[in-house]
Amino acid sequence: MSPCLNTLGRWSADRGRSFITLRVAVMTSLVRRGRKLLRLLAIRPYRRALVHGVGAALEHEHTPLPHNLRTVLDVGANRGQFALIAARRWPEARLVCFEPLPHARAVLERVLRRHRRFDVVDAALSDHKGMAQLHVAGADDSSSLLPITQLQVETFPGTEEVSTLQVRTLRLDEEVAPGTIDRPALLKIDVQGAELSVLRGAVGLLPDLDAILVESSFAELYAGQALADDVIRFLHASGFALVAIAGPTRDAKGNVLQADLVFRPYASAREASA
Repeated sequence: MSPCLNTLGRWSADRGRSFITLRVAVMTSLVRRGRKLLRLLAIRPYRRALVHGVGAALEHEHTPLPHNLRTVLDVGANRGQFALIAARRWPEARLVCFEPLPHARAVLERVLRRHRRFDVVDAALSDHKGMAQLHVAGADDSSSLLPITQLQVETFPGTEEVSTLQVRTLRLDEEVAPGTIDRPALLKIDVQGAELSVLRGAVGLLPDLDAILVESSFAELYAGQALADDVIRFLHASGFALVAIAGPTRDAKGNVLQADLVFRPYASAREASA
């Protein structure tokens, strides 16, 4: 067989394998989405939220967190994807949700209206009080105080910047006075690269927390962002141990781009492992 025919044969075989791989990936994604939809439809609060275009973050139903939480501080609440899970897992807990985007905040309030104890704060959290520019993404749950990188857009199509918005910024330990929250208490952070700024603005409140859940990145998806190892070092120095890693997001090569990191104070982490 001629070299040209060999090359053509290899090209055809590679194209065939690529098509099969793509088809399997698409089918797997459709099956996964179908299962999630069935689960959302089966639970009344989640079903009601779907009317507002909100899908509860089912991946957090079994994230290892304290079972008897009394306070949940939801930083980067968006439309209430995590708050829905929190309201169901800890029905007696007070939810304090921080969300700077007006439309997302309005949806969040509608989604949570049946929960007995919740507050929604119109602000982004940071390490200072003031004003900042929010980079609003096409998929607005990918909006950030940091510029969106090309890697983010290529990896997650639809997350490109579509506008900017001036928003209020607050320190958590000034907005929520230390010693005033019911415990056990959870701080959940999902702020697209600005996690370390939120934590630095929460240092006065850290002794009052019994768990911290942070979505962290292992690659620079937002310009100048702190990566997972920066978050781990900061919380390690603040008296928290990393106890679990959940919900990893991978790129096409299998590299982990993001994951949810769970931290507990050293004393409780030792008790849990004993």
